[in-house]
Order: sequence, then structure tokens, then C-alpha cells
Amino acid sequence: MKHTTLGTLDVSRLGLGTMGMSAFYSGAGADDAESTRTIRRALELGVTFFDTAEMYGPYINEELLGRALGADRDSVVLATKGGTLRHLDDGSYGYDGRPENLRHALEGSLRRLGTDHVDLYYQHRMDPSTPIEDTVGAMAEFVAEGKIRGYGLSEAAPERIRAAHAIHPITAIQTEYSLWTRDPESELLPLLRELGVGFVPYSPLGRGFLTGAIRSTESLEATDFRRNNPRFESDNLAENLKIVDAVESVAAEAGATPAQVALAWILAQGEGIAPIPGTKRVSRLEENVAADSLVLGDDQLAALSALPAPAGDRYADMSAVNR
Repeated sequence: MKHTTLGTLDVSRLGLGTMGMSAFYSGAGADDAESTRTIRRALELGVTFFDTAEMYGPYINEELLGRALGADRDSVVLATKGGTLRHLDDGSYGYDGRPENLRHALEGSLRRLGTDHVDLYYQHRMDPSTPIEDTVGAMAEFVAEGKIRGYGLSEAAPERIRAAHAIHPITAIQTEYSLWTRDPESELLPLLRELGVGFVPYSPLGRGFLTGAIRSTESLEATDFRRNNPRFESDNLAENLKIVDAVESVAAEAGATPAQVALAWILAQGEGIAPIPGTKRVSRLEENVAADSLVLGDDQLAALSALPAPAGDRYADMSAVNR
């Protein structure tokens, strides 16, 4: 597999997001054995970049990934996230970027992952009540202590990114980016290229929607996050299927699957970008990884880039993102 760089980190340009193995989507936690096989197969296929977070479960996804990597941990770039659980209070969900909370979170992540350091540690969501100077100061301490190699921010606004980077260089920014979430293109991507910061798109397959496998929410479990996501609501879903139809058309022309086309489009956006498509099945992993060798033509890329914006916000509550 081809590689790219996120700051100073060398990574496979397709990573593996492991959230859905343990949380938020249908079937989460139902087959840890298959999830483990998927992680092991990813290693065989040359994937070197793995993404998790303490809130996935919570906690159990880090434990799963740590067990599955085992002795291969030091051959990969391991990313996890903290700052969305209030360890100093009652342990509930909530944004907490205080240094002491992040330290508690990181120590727990290291223990669950079975390692003495993580390569990339994100503040999972921005905490408006904690000055960015305090949060990044803690990250800089973690780097100096050798507990993390670099830090990142997930869902951060440009002004916060500039402020954080001025205190200590950011390794990577993570946010949603795909053929149905193009927001980063206007301001975020130019900023990251200016600063030399890596970009990690999550949900590069539109939460599975761009694969063409979801044409209604009836097959999704009642607890599946997507049942309450605005883009999956009935009227919006019908409108957004037009995007899927266009992706399927390009896929038929390219002799590929819609998932491969969606990933190849992201990979064509330049260096320093490493999407993390998630799956808990070996077959889907193999399909996704094959996108590394798919080269779309200029006309195909242009047609995909011209697709309309999707109907509906990407979260029911957008207040927690892009602060």
C-alpha cells in the first residue's frame, strides 16, 4: 500500500477506523472474533494506521484493538482520542479538555491498548470552557514525556487550529470528509496545507451510505446512530440517494465498487490525507483497501467533485463540531 505523511508520522494512506466494531452502529460488539480477524487482515494488507477512542464503548474498543495488535503494536501508527469523558467528575460523557482530565484519559488508554505510548493523541471534541493554551500545554507535556509522539484535534475550527499550532505543532486534524461532506475544502484544507498539518477524514464512506448498501433505515438496529442522523431521515434520505446513484454510475464505468470510488476520490485530493474507513468485516476491509490501486480519470473525478451537497446536517446537534 502507498504511504503518506501526517506531520512527521509515516502512515498507510488508508487507515482503519475501529469504532463500529464496538459502538454506535448495528452489530457493534456482536462479533469480536470477526473484528479481530479484520484487524489482523489489515496488517497483512499493509495497513499501518489504526484509529480508536476511549469513548467507543466506552473503553472496550481500545481493549479490542490492543489485544488484536498484540506484538505488532510497534509496527503501526496507533491513534486514540480523549476529552469526551469527565474522569474527574462522574465519568459521564461531556467535553473536558482540562490537563488533569486528559492525563487521566491518556493513562487509561495506554493501559487498555497495552502500550507505553500512542503515536497520535487527539482531543476528541473541543471544550469551550478550557483555554486551548491549557489543553495544548498538556499535549506538549505528553510529547516531552514520550507518552505520545504527536497530538491532534478532532472537529476544530480554523481559529482554534491556528492558536493550538502556534503553541505546539499539530500532527493532524480529524474531521468528517467525503463525497457528501465537502465542508473542509473551503477553509480547513487550505489552512492545513499552509501549516503542514496532516488531515485524517473520518466517515469517508458517509457512514456507509456511499457504499449503496443503505437505501432505508429499516435494516438498522434501533440503537444505530444513523436512525437519528438528519441525513438518513426519510425525505433527506431520498434526496441523498441521488448522490449514491451518481457514485454507482462512476463505479460501473471504472469497474469498481461505489466504496472504492468514494475512497479513490479522497485519495486523489493530495498528499497528507489519510482517510480511516471503518468496518468490522474482512470482506469489506479487502474491498476498501483495493481503492489504494484505483486511479480515476479526470472526467470521473470532475463528475464526482460536481455532486451536489447532501440534504440535512451531519449531526442532529451541530454545536459540538467545528468550534
